[in-house]
Amino acid sequence: MSLPVIILGAGGHAKVLIDALLSASATIAGIVDPNLALAGTDILGVPLLGGDNVVYEYPPSEIRLVNGLGSVGLSVNRQQLFEKFKVTGYKFATVIHPSAVIASGVVLGEGAQVMAGVVIQPGSHIGNNCIINTRASADHDCIIGDHVHIAPGVTMSGGVTVGTCSHIGTGATVIQGLSIGNGCLVAAGAVVTKNIIDGAMVRGVPAREFA
Repeated sequence: MSLPVIILGAGGHAKVLIDALLSASATIAGIVDPNLALAGTDILGVPLLGGDNVVYEYPPSEIRLVNGLGSVGLSVNRQQLFEKFKVTGYKFATVIHPSAVIASGVVLGEGAQVMAGVVIQPGSHIGNNCIINTRASADHDCIIGDHVHIAPGVTMSGGVTVGTCSHIGTGATVIQGLSIGNGCLVAAGAVVTKNIIDGAMVRGVPAREFA
């Protein structure tokens, strides 16, 4: 990661990203956030520069962005922020905590974020703007779509597919070979034992759909 980065957002997820970036010896130019009252403060020693428009003071060729928005449900806001800056020519840095274990040949999309203790096994593909959060694991040949959040402690067995903008909640388990559709929400602690259609929300052991 040779170019300095600007982090978009000043919440809790941004704090985790700052630690990962500093652990990987990245240069962080600062943080931007729509809450202008935060300007002039800092998070873990990284300064708040102002609102999102500060990004435009840096040419796209001289900076990389890091999406600091987390999510507790569907990742619509993260997707919108990512696309807002992509259409104006900016690129997003991939963030990998040094303690993550990523097998040879794994594909990480633009702006993917792989947090501490994650394990990703061979043949897996992680889409653009994804979060693979603390101590989550993806076994062989998992395919994770764009803008997905795999929350802390999730276990995905081999050959799992997760569609665009889905959220897999903390500690959930997905057994081998299953498909989770686009825009799905899997609740924390759920055990997924069958395919999930687009837009479904599931919870429980085994996971069942709920309204």
